[in-house]
Amino acid sequence: MSVVIIGSGHNALVAACYLARDGHAVEVLERDTVLGGAVSTVERFPGHLVDRGSSAHIMIRHTGIIEELELERFGLRYIDCDPWAFAPAPPGSDAPPLVFHRDVEATCASIAAACGARDAAAYREFVRVWGPRTARVMRSFGGAPTPGRLLRSFWGLDARGGGSALSREFLQSGDALLDSLFDDERLRAALAWWGAQSGPPMSEPGSAPMVGFAALMHTLPPGRAVGGSGALSAALVARLRADGGVVSPGDAAVALTRAGSGWLVRTASGREVHADTVIAGSHILTTLNLLEQGGFDAETLTDWRRRIRVGPGIGMVVRAAASALPRYAGAETAESAHGLQLLVTDRAQLRTAHGAALAGELPPRPAVLAMSFSALDPSIAPAGEHQLSLWAQWHPYALADGSSWSDHADREGDRIIAEVDTYAPGFADSVLQRHVQTPVDLEREMGLLGGNVMHVEMSLDQMFLWRPLPELSGHRVPGAPGLYLTGASTHPGGGVSGASGRSAAALVHRDLRRPRLRLRLPRR
Repeated sequence: MSVVIIGSGHNALVAACYLARDGHAVEVLERDTVLGGAVSTVERFPGHLVDRGSSAHIMIRHTGIIEELELERFGLRYIDCDPWAFAPAPPGSDAPPLVFHRDVEATCASIAAACGARDAAAYREFVRVWGPRTARVMRSFGGAPTPGRLLRSFWGLDARGGGSALSREFLQSGDALLDSLFDDERLRAALAWWGAQSGPPMSEPGSAPMVGFAALMHTLPPGRAVGGSGALSAALVARLRADGGVVSPGDAAVALTRAGSGWLVRTASGREVHADTVIAGSHILTTLNLLEQGGFDAETLTDWRRRIRVGPGIGMVVRAAASALPRYAGAETAESAHGLQLLVTDRAQLRTAHGAALAGELPPRPAVLAMSFSALDPSIAPAGEHQLSLWAQWHPYALADGSSWSDHADREGDRIIAEVDTYAPGFADSVLQRHVQTPVDLEREMGLLGGNVMHVEMSLDQMFLWRPLPELSGHRVPGAPGLYLTGASTHPGGGVSGASGRSAAALVHRDLRRPRLRLRLPRR
């Protein structure tokens, strides 16, 4: 069977690898000359291998995909982020920082010193309860979101009382969960900022499990791919080519047309590629545009576009080359530099930033997540230098005053660096070079429409059976047999998991195994 994969994001590459491994003829079409989509790494500054999108890999290490595809054979190696998160004390305070180790007891000791014994005990219980729950969430991510699969994923978990307590706690907001467990606002804010990396604010219903993912980090913490985030995509490409797959960078698909029992894919170079099956790993709205160019029903496409909510934008990034790592008060570098630095001490900062984004305005004060993975992997920076990714959330894609992001990029980059300097005085002076990625830049460079790194909002009504729409949630397009969907627009959503790609490949295999209907004609 011939398969065309549209886009080279990591989910698309995962699907391609499974299919090529099983003997299918696979070609990946990618508009960019850099492969991997948002899971890619380039040399932004001399000697610095800088991520274009994701930096820490969390979910994919819990899926089994790395082992199934034997990606270590193709050069992929991870270093554990341990400690996996760090939250400094408020500026000017002599309180100790919060350090989240892989070891639960070491984490609880840090919480006890910073927040008190009651919160430490509450955190220990949080890990005990939400660790198994989050493992079940990961299980539900492992296939298409059918009702049966979701039921099997959670069957028997917290079954007392008919599971009503479980349902309530899963559907509550992250803020409600945090308020019910902890007293100290610093701890609440750190975990809320962790949960908010999925996109929605922790005030939204159904965001509690996003906080709950913190509990799973004590089983296996975030990993840093040696050589940069793009090392994952490079290993997938190497695996694909070893199995005979073809990758065509710089040749975007421009139209998808149904042709007999298969598909005709027209490319920007003028090629016409015939395929039995197509898997679209592009943004769902991009995929709908390709179908429109191929003559798919315009009324249906218009309806789908209206109902898919991309959102106002999530954030922006400053990639910095620096002469030193940030030095936070009361913390050793080994405590602060190896994981995600959660630079928020009060949830009010998160709430005002999100409210401003909804209004199309810049945040009064940027909320920053700092990552300094050159402390773990010196290969990504020259000797004597370090590299940081400073993610700031929330920032709107469209500004209410009609101004262009080009008018704000440098000033907002200054504010983000200054926010880190507030917690780690002297950091701003250590910055040697920087590259600012605004929401518009994220869209232009990596096809992340609206600057949303999750493709479409990760709100409860666009997750599981409803992502991105109920009729598109099964990784298929009604009226387009042989066309499958993968990528962050589909279940389980954004983040580096690869689960959507494996699910799409599994559906293709399942459909191929279905016996064709044979009509038994009456004898004459």
